[in-house]
Amino acid sequence: MSDSLSATTLEFDGTAEEARDKPAWAAVTSLTFGVFGLVTAEFLPASLLTPMAADVGVSVGAAGQAVTATAVVGAIAGLAAAIVTRGIDRRIVIWSLTGLLIVSSVIAALATNLTTLLFARVLLGIGLGAFWSMVAATAMRLVPPSALPKAMSLIFAGVSLATVSAAPIGAYLGNVMGWRFVFWLSALVGVAALVIQMAVLPRLPARGSPDIRTLFRLLGQPSIALVLAGIVVVISGHFAGFTYVRPFLEQIPKLSVEAISLVLLAYGIGGFFGNFAGGAITARSAKASVIFGAFMLALVSMSLLFVGTSPIASAVAVGLWGFAFGALPVGFQTWLVRVAPEDEAESAGGLIVAAFQIAIASGAVFGGLLVDGFGTLGVIAYAMVATLVGGLGVLLLGSRSPERVGAGAAAHAL
Repeated sequence: MSDSLSATTLEFDGTAEEARDKPAWAAVTSLTFGVFGLVTAEFLPASLLTPMAADVGVSVGAAGQAVTATAVVGAIAGLAAAIVTRGIDRRIVIWSLTGLLIVSSVIAALATNLTTLLFARVLLGIGLGAFWSMVAATAMRLVPPSALPKAMSLIFAGVSLATVSAAPIGAYLGNVMGWRFVFWLSALVGVAALVIQMAVLPRLPARGSPDIRTLFRLLGQPSIALVLAGIVVVISGHFAGFTYVRPFLEQIPKLSVEAISLVLLAYGIGGFFGNFAGGAITARSAKASVIFGAFMLALVSMSLLFVGTSPIASAVAVGLWGFAFGALPVGFQTWLVRVAPEDEAESAGGLIVAAFQIAIASGAVFGGLLVDGFGTLGVIAYAMVATLVGGLGVLLLGSRSPERVGAGAAAHAL
């Protein structure tokens, strides 16, 4: 008996499996830093596009393809990450993906033409998509199952912080110090994240041997298909509406640019707190967090339709919009890793990255058609319908996909 215990201790010594009983919160925090750096770099072109385009000698529209390149490559990388990196210690993979953030930022800072800039953003897309596909699966190896919602909330806090700070700080520093300085600063953030990750991430031996068939097998599972369908419907509704929230605020309540900036700041702050609220709900049920966020988005959209002419009502509604959306990524990510086989959690993470990208793209495209055809009220109406339908679908069908939580999850994992 003692020999067996000793062997088990030696086998798990220094690996993440020890976190099943003792959460590795420092390691989880290192993932937060990585997410913050990657999402910050992703959002920077939005605030620096004009000077970037002028400096590399292209139109603003052409420079905007740097954003498209990141999104498209990110979706592909998310799907391929688990397959391409199978057999490699996940700690080394995480380090490498954070390294891509650093290299991408340095190349962007040095770019003198569009080709170089696009190459930098392709590298970022690889790092971003692959990191996102692995983050939930990595977190579930660093903490006990009961602590996973808290861990995901902590990780998504990095997203919320980047969402709030990247664009305004990037715009300010770009104006004062130049856009290249901002990308050098992004590289420095990546270096800090990498140093922290190298110091605290335990060994994470690869699990399973995923391939293309793994992705199709996961798609064939009703519980996973429901999560992905929920993402596509609810998130497309969110992005269709929020992509055009500035025109709505300009045309309906007729807010000034300064007032709109404050309202969008309220959205970001709301998202930060909604992220933690979503984590608290997810601790009991990930589906409940999704239902809460979807229904709240539907109510907020409805309020904008009926009382959106009021500047105060619109401002409050957009702030609540951020709060509602903040609960969704935590709920969706946690729900997926709870219903997916544990040794295929990374492949499932790739599917969720692809689902989000499809939702973002379809929401923005469909929203544009609605705005052109019916004005900004039309796109807000679609956001209301899509989030309501998505929430109802999860509510009615979710009982057929039970979650692994608490002791049951621990038993499954062991």
